[in-house]
Amino acid sequence: MQALRTAATGMAAQQLNVEVISNNIANMNTVGFKRQSAVFEDLLYQTLEAPGSQSSDSGNIVPTGVQIGAGVKAGSVYRITGQGTLTNTGNSLDMAINGQGYFQVLLPSGETAYTRAGNFSANDQGQIVTADGYLVQPTIALPQNTTNITISQTGQVQATVGNATVPTVVGQMQLATFLNDAGLDAVGNNLFMESAASGPATQGNPGNPGYGVIMQGYTEASNVDPVTEITNLIVAQRAYEMNSKVVTTADQMLSTAVSTKT
Repeated sequence: MQALRTAATGMAAQQLNVEVISNNIANMNTVGFKRQSAVFEDLLYQTLEAPGSQSSDSGNIVPTGVQIGAGVKAGSVYRITGQGTLTNTGNSLDMAINGQGYFQVLLPSGETAYTRAGNFSANDQGQIVTADGYLVQPTIALPQNTTNITISQTGQVQATVGNATVPTVVGQMQLATFLNDAGLDAVGNNLFMESAASGPATQGNPGNPGYGVIMQGYTEASNVDPVTEITNLIVAQRAYEMNSKVVTTADQMLSTAVSTKT
């Protein structure tokens, strides 16, 4: 019975849907996290009578035909890159991007990763690094005895050293943008990698056309909406239960058919 296989595809699809939703909920408080959404597509159809075929020698046309669907499959799980709420942390090295763009991070492998998580710190050499100790690019090192750090919206980093009254420019932050940032490859630790789907990175200074501005002392919160995710979770659960009911019903129909035959 085709209904058994069709319902099974529906249960598998809703299982994937719940896994995506659970990941969103788990990362409600992850800095810079972007929620994901599963998209589904119907499977191939079994055509018993093609729409538009002739039903008689006189040329009568079948208006709709008979086509039976085979179920559902996952089309994609795409990332929703809408901006999260900016949260004031009071940490002078924390940065949030208000608008488009990603911070650039140098991995130990020498590759460049990208992130929206701007909860940065300084390492033992005064260099600005991520929570995992990866260097933020371009590399910016704060002088010893730095008493105050100022980061402008355009990404210029200034440090006041010792008893100096005039700050010194120590570096310039840059951002990267992509034609399709939803196509970036998520590798964990709040990092993304360039992919064939995202296109190559384009670097520029914050505040330039097409680039966001930097907000010092802020971080970008996750863009997960708890109410929306709980609603989606309930809908997915109900859909899973209905597909399982189809399996039960089809099984009962098969049992009836077998009992009748015997």
